[in-house]
Amino acid sequence: MPSRPHNGAQDSRFNRRLTEILAHATEVFCDKSYQGASMRDLSRATGMSLAGLYHYFGSKERLLYLIQKHTFTTIVEELKRRLETAADPAARIRIFIQNHLEYFVTNQSGLKVLAHEDEALKNGFNHEISVIKREYYKICLGLMEDLKRARKLNFNSRTAVMSLFGMINWIYTWYNPRHDGTAKQLADEMSEIILSGVGSNSMCGAGIRARVKPGAGIPARVKQRLGRAPSGRSGGRAIKPLSSRTQLSI
Repeated sequence: MPSRPHNGAQDSRFNRRLTEILAHATEVFCDKSYQGASMRDLSRATGMSLAGLYHYFGSKERLLYLIQKHTFTTIVEELKRRLETAADPAARIRIFIQNHLEYFVTNQSGLKVLAHEDEALKNGFNHEISVIKREYYKICLGLMEDLKRARKLNFNSRTAVMSLFGMINWIYTWYNPRHDGTAKQLADEMSEIILSGVGSNSMCGAGIRARVKPGAGIPARVKQRLGRAPSGRSGGRAIKPLSSRTQLSI
């Protein structure tokens, strides 16, 4: 890519155009997969000539790298801004969940590409992305640790974090706003599931099965949602099995 212009108006146009190109490229990778997409496919989708695409981006791998960098940087920066507004550990976990869902409910193709093309980046592109993703993981881990200390709980923070990522990263396979509500409603329900589990003393430690009935503390509406049998399809298309590293490689 050419150097970013420093003039305010030019900088704004540059960012808008780059965002548009990355959005079109994301749709191509979502529909055809990274391996199945060609630079010619990307050229048609973005409206750039094939020569222009090679000149500014060099390869489809660089486009995938920019998609991932833009996505994670946007999410992390917005999360940090929102966390400054709350001090309560449970409220901060709710913010984390809502921030993630608000982005990906409107960018489900992006979430699919991040999940399925997790191992596609090579040639040094993957290192910078791994650093950003690791920071995202550490923020969430810190939030869980804060909750443990505040409530004097005993649970495995890594297990809790990875379970949370498993929940919020899978939505592209089943989310339907007509049935599942807004991102805020979905975040509230998922927060209840997480906080009713790790955030309750009765749910921690040995002997949990003997002390707590399955589903205890989970709202009825959430239980009903959890009881839905997965169809194994999304939007009429078969769901591709995810690799063992899915959770966005955290």
